[in-house]
Amino acid sequence: MTFALAVEIALTVLLAATLAYCAVLERRLAQLRKGQDGFKQTIAELNAAITTAGASMRMLQSTASGAAETLNERMTRARGLIDELSLLATSGERVAERIERGASVTSERARMAAPPVLANRLDALRPARTERAAERPQAAGHVR
Repeated sequence: MTFALAVEIALTVLLAATLAYCAVLERRLAQLRKGQDGFKQTIAELNAAITTAGASMRMLQSTASGAAETLNERMTRARGLIDELSLLATSGERVAERIERGASVTSERARMAAPPVLANRLDALRPARTERAAERPQAAGHVR
């Protein structure tokens, strides 16, 4: 065997090894390209999801601000009604006091003009009326 033949055989073996390595490298690069395509698709889907989420957030924000405005209007209206009801309750208490004063004056006159049996019956009814009058300011205090 000559030296040239030995070198050619060695080069052929090295060339075959290089060819095999290139085939393996080609397969790996093909897999990487497939992965890259999948990665591009995943990024595109993620981009679309981010765009949709942004639009949803803007819509949610506008809905929340509309609900806040509506709630604010209703609260303002409710406060006005509370003030009006407070005035009505106060004036109702004043009217009740006037009626009660008028009834006590009338009962005093009736007691003087009524026979003793009727006066005793009127006196028996008087504490119940006094108790109700004592309870009324407490109940009105809870309203305010």
